[in-house]
Amino acid sequence: MTEPNPLNQLIDRFINYLLVEKGLAKATLEAYSRDLLRYAEFLARSGRPSVSEADTPLILKHLIDLRAQGLGARSRARHLVAVRGFYGFLAREKLLPADPSKLIDLPKMSLTLPDVLSVEEVRRLLNAPASSRPQGVRDAAMLELLYAAGLRVSELVGLRLQDVHLDAGFVRVMGKGAKQRMVPIGRYAREKLLFYLAHGREALLKNRPSPFVFVARAGRPITRQGFWKLLRRYAGAAGLAKAITPHTLRHSFATHLLEGGADLRAVQEMLGHADVATTQIYTHVANERLREIHRRFHPRG
Repeated sequence: MTEPNPLNQLIDRFINYLLVEKGLAKATLEAYSRDLLRYAEFLARSGRPSVSEADTPLILKHLIDLRAQGLGARSRARHLVAVRGFYGFLAREKLLPADPSKLIDLPKMSLTLPDVLSVEEVRRLLNAPASSRPQGVRDAAMLELLYAAGLRVSELVGLRLQDVHLDAGFVRVMGKGAKQRMVPIGRYAREKLLFYLAHGREALLKNRPSPFVFVARAGRPITRQGFWKLLRRYAGAAGLAKAITPHTLRHSFATHLLEGGADLRAVQEMLGHADVATTQIYTHVANERLREIHRRFHPRG
């Protein structure tokens, strides 16, 4: 006689709770069941026969796998709703000591998860600026660095010369909450930054001093709004039909690393987190280890 699957039993218990306590419609219950059984199959393939309070990285990896299988953003968000409901139920019932899905936020306004660019779409976008003018040299370096390091747009435009360590292959970033991190940048970004610093920045400054790496006319730093306009223009020039934002490149950075096989904890370390509770679940990874992971797994490392 086949032993009952403990994880499937927990899923059945959750579905029964939704039926009896919440009174959800049959179609909704069936959708929850399908999504959770698919998650259970993912856990089994990962060598995890059940669930635990330390499953946050697995939940994130499941979302990445769903995207790789062709599921759209709304379908992936629906999966996350089901998984979060399941873990929340287990924590409330004291079947788990904590809910690992609480660290993964759903967008507040809609059930959509950020889309990402393919590696080929990123290549077209990064090749869009013309290198014949100082502005184009600057823009090429900005786009390359944004994707190479997974920066927030505020981190990119606020970058200072003292934060760039090209010999070591790192930039030092001041993230949210005044939290510093060192992020490897890879060969392509290093080369474009070197070219910009040598051939573009001085022409834009016109002998005016500035502590900022990326400058506009009269030596002023590029603003967030100014960069957004540049990004939209280059997305159009690259023939990208998607709505591109700076976060699209940040999300693409993380997704491409994970799809390439990079360790999730290292990717989280490179991205940084505003919420300390989120970063505390991941172990610290030394800078040299981060650089090696970036070199091996980033498409432009």
